[in-house]
Amino acid sequence: MADISHPPMEQLQDLEYCIDSNPPWAETILLAFQNYILMLGTSVMIPSILVPAMGGSDGDKIRVIQTLSFVSGINTLLQALFGTRLPTVVGGSFAYVIPIAYIINDSSLQRIPDSHERFIHTMRAVQGALIVASSLQIILGYSQLWGIFSRFFSPLGMAPVIGLVGLGLFERGFPVVGNCVEIGIPMLLMVIGLSQFLKHIRPFKNVPIFERFPVLICVAIIWAYSHVLTAGGAYRHSPRATQISCRTDRANLISSAPWFKFPYPLQWGAPTFDAGHTFAMMAAVLVSLIEEPCQGIWELVPALRFSCYLGMAMV
Repeated sequence: MADISHPPMEQLQDLEYCIDSNPPWAETILLAFQNYILMLGTSVMIPSILVPAMGGSDGDKIRVIQTLSFVSGINTLLQALFGTRLPTVVGGSFAYVIPIAYIINDSSLQRIPDSHERFIHTMRAVQGALIVASSLQIILGYSQLWGIFSRFFSPLGMAPVIGLVGLGLFERGFPVVGNCVEIGIPMLLMVIGLSQFLKHIRPFKNVPIFERFPVLICVAIIWAYSHVLTAGGAYRHSPRATQISCRTDRANLISSAPWFKFPYPLQWGAPTFDAGHTFAMMAAVLVSLIEEPCQGIWELVPALRFSCYLGMAMV
């Protein structure tokens, strides 16, 4: 019996590529770069929330961002070559923000007077908690217990878990838009407008650029708009908090970054271990079993689990 194949558009309306289709190289590169920008937002946001609370400087923040991006790239390549080969970027998870915030607020760490020393000790505590907590996921993966448990999960059970993680981080994320409404609100409206309401408009060679590249278009336009406001002196006499949130020259990330830096394991020193920190991190591990992008690697290639968590421990 001959194989019967149907074009993607016949399988589902508006579907131009199926699971075994490859877009043109130019479009693939643009889509990959857009995916990188989406992941970069997480890589920048998590350190921007946590590193200042640890007592770290702008240099410490960019070092954490560089390490997180570097390790995310390595784990994404491993996932693409040996894992499930899903079109995902293996990056940081917001599920770990809350237990890390618990570690940051530990009284033994808060008593350290020097801010940089407190940052170093906090990073070591986070490393130790991640390394020990990862054993739980390694055990569940090697023993195939998680595969058995996952059969009893349903969308009605998983959606509230992931929803609660997102709602728990709401006060740390979305209100930040209010720190610079003249930039944040236009960005939100533009992304929604292009991706949802203008997605069927195809101005160039029948390609739905608004549907496929809304983030690239919006980031370029809003960044240029923000730079014009900064160069024009719109925030010259604004409060310091407003300037940090709105100006394009106040992050100090580029100026604080070295020209070349190769992250290495335990670059902040030997990890420290605490039972309370570990149990808090284990709670995040259980959540990440449901929503963590690394799940495909852990189930099919258990030997790579330690590599993934070693990368997280480096961060």
